Amino acid sequence: MNPILVLIVMAAVILVGSAIATGVEAAILTVSPIQVHTLTQQRIPGARALERIKARPGRALALLVVANNLFNISGSMVLGSHADGVFHGEGGSGEHFGGALGLAVFNVLFTLVVILFAEILPKTVGNSFAMPIALVSARVLLVLERITLPLLKLLEAVMPAITAEAELTTNEREIHLMARLGSQQGQIEADEAAMIGKVFALNDLTARDLMVSRVATPSLPGGISLDEARAEIIAAPEDAWWVVLGDEVDQVLGVQSREEALTELLRGNGHRQVSELCDPPQFVPEMIRADRLLTTFRRGDKTSVRVVVDEFGAFVGLVSAADILGVLAGWKRVQTEPVA
Repeated sequence: MNPILVLIVMAAVILVGSAIATGVEAAILTVSPIQVHTLTQQRIPGARALERIKARPGRALALLVVANNLFNISGSMVLGSHADGVFHGEGGSGEHFGGALGLAVFNVLFTLVVILFAEILPKTVGNSFAMPIALVSARVLLVLERITLPLLKLLEAVMPAITAEAELTTNEREIHLMARLGSQQGQIEADEAAMIGKVFALNDLTARDLMVSRVATPSLPGGISLDEARAEIIAAPEDAWWVVLGDEVDQVLGVQSREEALTELLRGNGHRQVSELCDPPQFVPEMIRADRLLTTFRRGDKTSVRVVVDEFGAFVGLVSAADILGVLAGWKRVQTEPVA
């Protein structure tokens, strides 16, 4: 067989082997564990094998690095030895294939080809088509792991970090970033991404930030009748709530909604006192965080408002579920000025 043809075939085998190992390694490192977990739940072929690899990536990466270096180092040594014989000819006369100059040119060209087609291009392809490449190669990698298990065990004994398991975790910043990228790429709606950010913002807000302050909260004396408050009740907005106050300072007897007040008036109970018809108050501290505050509103509750008190138990404001939902929806501005 023509020596040059043999040399080209050997070089091609080294390039292809190194390129596959490099591309698969880049793909395995690029795919997100969350994406893999999602595909596993969707029962995509190869996803379960890929999830096992991502759970303990050290073994697969060690296997790929060993394979890549076998092609690049050992293969290059064998190729160099064969190329030396080809370019110097039998006996080293160098009459047929260029001698030392031909060997030098071949080495330079092969090095450039390795850099371009066994390193840069495979890594680019692996990053661009990470998921399909990773899914296709996952099962093959698991089989190779079983075949080379003694070697991997030896490497794990020398370098225990290979055995480390990767945890499927994320944090607030990553979720914000994924939501923003998903919105930019059209995967999710812009308002959905904005709402995700507002959900995390609830952890930074308190009832004091969301409440209607005491001076702005509508109130009714508990000792008056509904008939006496009829005009105010009828003129109030549909979703209005009043805090029912007693004779003493900061004595909150309950809360009264406009809907229930109108119902009692239609039933002919206008002669009864407001304190007899109001709902019992539910108190929350002013420093309770908004996400925890939201959990206090449960289905079946008679009231959708909470009376906010300070550290001394004094009434300082009123907060409703609508106030929290308004922040999530984006139509309610959060108060930034200090509350008196």
